[in-house]
Amino acid sequence: MNLILKTILIIAISITTLHGSSQNRNTFKAKEVYKTNDLIITQISQNSFVHTSFKQTNDFGNVPCNGLVVRNSNETIVFDTPTNDKSSEELIKWIKETLHCKINAIIPTHFHDDCLGGLKAFDENDIPSYANFKTIELAKENNFVIPKNSFKDSLILKVGIENIIVKFFGEGHTKDNVVGYFPSENVMFGGCLIKELDAGKGYLGDANVKDWSATVEKIKNQYSNVQIVVPGHGEYGSKKLLDYTIKLFKTR
Repeated sequence: MNLILKTILIIAISITTLHGSSQNRNTFKAKEVYKTNDLIITQISQNSFVHTSFKQTNDFGNVPCNGLVVRNSNETIVFDTPTNDKSSEELIKWIKETLHCKINAIIPTHFHDDCLGGLKAFDENDIPSYANFKTIELAKENNFVIPKNSFKDSLILKVGIENIIVKFFGEGHTKDNVVGYFPSENVMFGGCLIKELDAGKGYLGDANVKDWSATVEKIKNQYSNVQIVVPGHGEYGSKKLLDYTIKLFKTR
């Protein structure tokens, strides 16, 4: 009888512990962990950090521009550079000195300078860069700093013992826009392809408005388990950002 009671007690404790750890994962409170005039870093989950830098524009003023840092086992991967080399140096220094992590890769998600404007700083720190082959072609055409390594449709890289996935689903904000996914935390970096809730359509100079909605539909179907979605500009949120972007660009 004592053995049965002990077994029941062990099972009960295990279930309670698992439930508690699950709740902790789901109730992580985002916190700003770094802030200067040029760069803000916000921790949004145990191992994911949004980096926000700023770009002065004629049409939209001083625009906050997001990127994402994901971490595992003292290694990181960065999606999108900050908007310039100064802010990129700041981010690199913070990752190395505060997180005490190596940067395995920088991945610009499209060719605009809010994604690769600070790429030179990553090059100078010997950090490998990866981009869709279309991003590399468009960077060359526009005389931007060019990412070193290309991929066609998708890319999987290791960060610690986990994977990140980068994939091209179709045109939208640009011809080359890709999204990044961190499966271990169900975090997606949508870049400028994904809009924050209640946002307008933004800059459309290089857009394919006709295909935009269908492209995001594919992303939603592929990553049905996503819990956190980070747009290129504005507030991160849930998969509601995908639904909002689909609706915003519906043509019929």
